[in-house]
Amino acid sequence: MPNTPIKIGYCLSLSGGLAANGQTARLAHQVWQERVSARGGLLGRDVELICLDDKSDATTVAGIYKKLLSEEKVDLLLGGYGNNSISPAMPLVIENEKFLVGLMGLGVNIDFEYDRFFAMIPTGTDPNSALTEGFFETASKQTPRPATVAIVAADAPFSKNPILGARANAAENGLEVVSETKYPLTTTDFGPYLREARQSAPDILFYCSYLNDSIGLIRAIAASDMNPLLVGGAMIGPQSSAVQTQLGSVINGIVNYEYWLPVPAMNFPGVQNLISDYQRRAQGTPADELGYYVAPFAYAQAQVLEQAVEATGGLSDADLAAYAREATFSTVVGDVTFGRLGEWAVPRVLTVQFRGIGSTGIADFAKPEARVVVAPASYASGELVVPYRAAAAAR
Repeated sequence: MPNTPIKIGYCLSLSGGLAANGQTARLAHQVWQERVSARGGLLGRDVELICLDDKSDATTVAGIYKKLLSEEKVDLLLGGYGNNSISPAMPLVIENEKFLVGLMGLGVNIDFEYDRFFAMIPTGTDPNSALTEGFFETASKQTPRPATVAIVAADAPFSKNPILGARANAAENGLEVVSETKYPLTTTDFGPYLREARQSAPDILFYCSYLNDSIGLIRAIAASDMNPLLVGGAMIGPQSSAVQTQLGSVINGIVNYEYWLPVPAMNFPGVQNLISDYQRRAQGTPADELGYYVAPFAYAQAQVLEQAVEATGGLSDADLAAYAREATFSTVVGDVTFGRLGEWAVPRVLTVQFRGIGSTGIADFAKPEARVVVAPASYASGELVVPYRAAAAAR
């Protein structure tokens, strides 16, 4: 019936280690929900978002989606923020033949090859390599040319795919991986792992880390006397204002990936308006203060669902998936088309370098020049500075 709300169910990490990203996505979804309601709803019906907290615990996810389908009787599903919030739901999603648009799960569908899965992560059809392609390609163009790479990574499932991609990209650019050091997620002192990596005297120190690990690793390299050409690569955390304001100037020189930043080449229709609205509402909440990393993509995730529903005129999972496989979606992160496994058909991962951070104040990180986009060339806002300590001192 027209007056019955369309119920959209999903989980996010609203507490636990990934809460900042989960809360950010939640707020962006709420902005979308309010705007849809102001436009008269979806198919003329109100939209109800049923978002449950997975507490950053992957073991809760399957039960949450089972509840959403069997008890809440949701009409549509969304996927969570990352692999831990999406992958455990996939068997149930497949069993029920549901259409699913996830957020930032890297390579989620490689094993499943499910034709009704889509994701708003801009890593293209080869997600393992896309995450660090710009990092290694840009590194290989420096003078003197680097030759060796040491990998320091969390000993956890999430690091598997980025490490495989890093090894492939290193080889593609004529770089040799000379060591791979793994640390347990319980690590608080990263000095011993850096000393182990140092034994190979690497030109590039490649980090693959998660949130608190990223903080520890960045502090460890800054406190050492190591001076590789590049440091960073596949770190989750430096994109978050909660991490940035803990590190302040210590983050200068780090090279990492991003998906969207307020640089002129990425001023897509509607994105600045969204960011302004989001930042105003994020003040004093657990959500990320700036929102650059997650908010545009969470909003675009909902836009994809909205546009598919409106275009097909209904809530059929089969029809929504068939439409999504062929359509181009107009979103706040630009025009999006999906590839075979449901990730973006064309990758758009940014490689950025932190520079000129003088304090722990969020205003320092809000400046466009705080993260210089060095790749790809079509979105670049500056040149890479090497080695690491020269970049850390650069303004």
